[in-house]
Amino acid sequence: MYSNQTPPLSRASLGLAVLTSLVLAACSEPQPPMQQGTPAVSVVTLSSEPVTLTRELPGRTRAYAIAEVRPQVTGIVRERLFTEGGRVAAGDVLYQLDDATYRADYNSAQASLARAEALAEIARLDAGRAEELIKTKVISQQEYQNLMAARREAEADVAVAKAQLASAKVQLDYARITSPISGIIGKSAVTQGALVTAGQASMLTRVQQLDPMYVDLTQSASELLQLRRDLNASALREAEKIPVTILLEDGSRYAHEGELLFSDAAVDPTTGSVAMSVLVPNPEQTLLPGMYVRALVSLAILDDAILVPQQGVSRDAKGRPYAMLVGADETVEQRNIEVRDTIGDKWLVSSGLDAGDRVVVEGLQKIRPGDTVQVISASSVVE
Repeated sequence: MYSNQTPPLSRASLGLAVLTSLVLAACSEPQPPMQQGTPAVSVVTLSSEPVTLTRELPGRTRAYAIAEVRPQVTGIVRERLFTEGGRVAAGDVLYQLDDATYRADYNSAQASLARAEALAEIARLDAGRAEELIKTKVISQQEYQNLMAARREAEADVAVAKAQLASAKVQLDYARITSPISGIIGKSAVTQGALVTAGQASMLTRVQQLDPMYVDLTQSASELLQLRRDLNASALREAEKIPVTILLEDGSRYAHEGELLFSDAAVDPTTGSVAMSVLVPNPEQTLLPGMYVRALVSLAILDDAILVPQQGVSRDAKGRPYAMLVGADETVEQRNIEVRDTIGDKWLVSSGLDAGDRVVVEGLQKIRPGDTVQVISASSVVE
């Protein structure tokens, strides 16, 4: 027969029920509030050190020397003696003009000189005999003076003939058009058989010396004025030798370091900038005229610079920079600062921080001015 009574709970089931009730009761009781601990931060201790101030300026490359080759005599181009785009040395013959006329003039001048020298020799002999005859009164004083004058005239004719020969030699040499400098030669504007004239406006070709190279830079006049104020105030000292690092258009660093030659004394009224010139070695011909580059110019040295990591500098709602410092009593202080420039991954501080200050670089989101903190990591700013 079936019974209507419920069977009694087992001992294990009864124990499980009791344990569950206790857990629920414990969860329902209010928990005491957790105590908030002292915030932990990382700091760096600042120190002063000499820093070279640099500026990144835009620039264009320019050939060290450029020679535009033009004819100095008129003639037909008989032969071109160079390869376009090749290297030539100073004095190399680039074009040979038809020099038949100039060679004939030269030969004629040589003959005229020989004739003048022969006549001068006769005049010297006559003058020598006249000096002996005048002593014995065989010739008159008038004849003697005429022979002396004839000797001087003959000597003058020799000088004229020599000058004419030199002029003819110059004209003959000009028929061989040579390179005035060493460098890379460009495209020829004329071909064999072309007529060229002395003093023509159009050039025959161009030779450019590409090692070394000039880099023309521009710097803001306001930056230059600030630099000079700092130098006059002894805040900075001028670098004795100003090295220049060239950055190519693709951002890569050029292999050779340049040197600043001069800074112009006038400001361009259209751009408000000052022109500067840098001399850079170019043995591999990496730089070509007209290339856009950037230059890192070291202008001055700040002897007692204060550098702070960039992560240690924040800005308020108005964009003004400030830093959080930890004092000797481990209390946080907010201090407004002024930054001048970036040096690597650090800010160059103009005012507001001193050597020995401890600046918070990690844990800034957990602290406020007046909080007491625990410094768990500390280091010094060292370049």
